[in-house]
Amino acid sequence: GKLGQALGYLGNQWSKLCRYVENETWPICNNACENSIRPFVVGRKNWLFSDTVAGAKASLNLYSLIETCKANDIDIYRYLVDLFKALPYAKVADDYEALLPWKLGKPARKPTVCSLT
Repeated sequence: GKLGQALGYLGNQWSKLCRYVENETWPICNNACENSIRPFVVGRKNWLFSDTVAGAKASLNLYSLIETCKANDIDIYRYLVDLFKALPYAKVADDYEALLPWKLGKPARKPTVCSLT
């Protein structure tokens, strides 16, 4: 019956479950990951109208930078301003590596909490 199917599934996935339990850094849900790809899914039909492959690649690169900033809790606007100021001066691979979000970016500002006391 259904209980037997569920137990069979549990048995087949046991090694993956053990790996998950042993690694405490893995979140129990993947909502953050799903939320990070939502803009791409929503905008998918809009990208059908990219005139060139180069334009589509430029959009891909920009979205990739933005999502990397979000994942690393970096202020996106400040990072992009600093990036576009420094990018013309980058010449070698080390210069470009120094422009990665987690190296050049500043932490995002945390919202202030208002209290009534």
